[in-house]
Order: sequence, then structure tokens, then C-alpha cells
Amino acid sequence: MPSRTHPFFIPALVRIKPGALDRLGVYLARAGHRRILLLVSTGLQPALGQRLEASLARDGIFLAGREEVDEASFEHAATLFSRVPPGCEAVVGFGGGRALDVAKYVAFLAGLSYLAVPTSLSNDGFCSPQSSLTQGGRRRSLRAAMPSGVVVDTDVCLHAPDVLWWSGVGDLVAKVTAIADWKLAFHARGTPVNDFAALLSDATVFQFMARPVRDLEGVRLLATSLMLNGIAMEVSGSSRPASGSEHLMSHALDTVSRRPRLHGLQVGVATYVVSRLQGQGTERVAAVLDATGFWRGITQDPFSRREWLEAVRLAPTLKDDFHTVLSTRDCAPEVEKLLRTDSRLERCFTD
Repeated sequence: MPSRTHPFFIPALVRIKPGALDRLGVYLARAGHRRILLLVSTGLQPALGQRLEASLARDGIFLAGREEVDEASFEHAATLFSRVPPGCEAVVGFGGGRALDVAKYVAFLAGLSYLAVPTSLSNDGFCSPQSSLTQGGRRRSLRAAMPSGVVVDTDVCLHAPDVLWWSGVGDLVAKVTAIADWKLAFHARGTPVNDFAALLSDATVFQFMARPVRDLEGVRLLATSLMLNGIAMEVSGSSRPASGSEHLMSHALDTVSRRPRLHGLQVGVATYVVSRLQGQGTERVAAVLDATGFWRGITQDPFSRREWLEAVRLAPTLKDDFHTVLSTRDCAPEVEKLLRTDSRLERCFTD
């Protein structure tokens, strides 16, 4: 049986509920963090920042530094690392994915605890062992700190823009095809499968699938599911529980597209396509995407069919020794037919 040779880390503090933002100071005090560095998304609603800082003040948490994050790059993270205040005990990432990815990496470089406080749920990155950063203009996944705490105010996330909700849903359903690709790689190449991580990842989709409704409870289920999937990656020591050919297609799109869309939007569409190529999971994926209005977010801003076909051809070359359904054959002709004839996909693409 394959096993890890190093320990894994999971959040000790998890609060996913309405009003959690206003109790952040309480949670930090209980964890013994009195001096923090706060990294905040540029353009965040001022009222949210005011609520957070009021919570810190009420519980005697000293704000040793506050920096705005406007780009998710290795270079920006390195600059912020050089400005970490002395005596700082924790880094808090607050806002969207860029701020959280940078905060996570800064905490990793500084050897400090990291707390994730997302204001939207556009992907599973808020609780994962990697940071998605550009380096020299090229996007990379870099090893980073798992959060010691995750604080999700479900009321705040409920009122995030629709497109961020759809993006989170798209990233979640990817676990259906990612697990299938992982098992395919085991049978074709002997790639080790961590059964517990695979089970945990698979269960996250079922949890949300049972109630794919956008209300406080639906947001709680989505946040919990995305968090657990990030933990599955940490448990397995790889991205396999969350990332397969659908993510390769999205990464390829980031390279070839004139205007890449949100990661989760690209991944959600790619997941549906890949499920058709795999011949499994399509009903599960489609049920969630249909129920959440995901397709509405795509048809409002359709993709380029030409760019997607280019991405399908490029995707299998992006990662060495990463066997997926795209490795088994030339899938471009099948995908081209799907994009033109599938009743869900044909509305999502333009020539």
C-alpha cells in the first residue's frame, strides 16, 4: 500500500456560519494569535474590512500590518514577505482568491500560521496545500501553507456576485472526473491511489449534490465541500483528488485564450466535456450544473470554440507523467462534435 513519508496538516479551527466575520477576533485570541499581518483583496467592499477590523479591536488583536493584494504573483508575494512585521504571529488572508493565494504563500515563506477568510467561494484554493501564482508571467502551483484556520461567513459569501458562485460549483464538480482520471492512471500506469483521499474527495460532491441551492445552507455545504477537497489533496500529497484532465484543459485555456475566464467556469465546462469522454459521471455533473444555473453564467459570455479545441490538443502535454483520459487517444474530434451538437454545450461557444 502506498503511504506518505511526511506528515500532513489540516485546519484546527473551522467556522462556517453567518456572522463568522464579526467573531474573527475571538477565534484569533483563542488560538493565541495577538499580532497579525492582514492581506486584503484590492477593491473589497469597505464595510467588510471595517467589520473585520472592528472584530480584531474588540478582542485586543493588534494589527501589525495591513497590505492590499492586487496581483497573485510570486514576485508580489516575495515583496510582501520582505515586509512581514517583526513579532507577527499569523497571516490572515481576507477576500478573494488572489489575496488568499498570496497570503498563504507569504505565511509559508515566513513560517507563520495562516488563516483563510474568504468572501466568496470561487474555487477550492482557500484550503489547499498550493498557491496559484504567476512567476515570470507564467502561472504555477507552488507548495504553500495549509491554513491553521478557515473562517467563512456564509452570509457574506451568499451575497458575492453570481459568477463567483458558479465558479465554485464548477470547481467542485471537477472531482467527479478527477477521481475517474486518477483511477484510470492507476490501471494504465500504476499511479498510486490514496483510497481515503479519493473517498473524501468523492464525498464532497455528493454532499453538495444533495442540496445544490443558493441560500445560507447551500453556501455552507459548498464551502464545506470545497474545504474538504483541499484537505484531500493535503492527505494524498498530490493534486489528484481534485485535478484531472478537466484542469489540464483549463490550464491550457489560460495559455491559448485571448481572454481566459474564471478558473471554475472553465473547469466546470471542461468537467462536463471530460465526463462525456470518460463515459461516466455525466448525469451527476449535469444535475449539479443545471440546478445551480451554472450554464447561465457561461452563455452570458460564451467561449471560443477554436480556442477550446486548441486547448484540448495542448492539455495532455502540460504535465509530465500525468495520465488522464486525454492520454488515451486524440480527443479533439470527439470534443469538436460535442461542442457543436450537445444541447448544453452548443449554447456556450461561438466560432
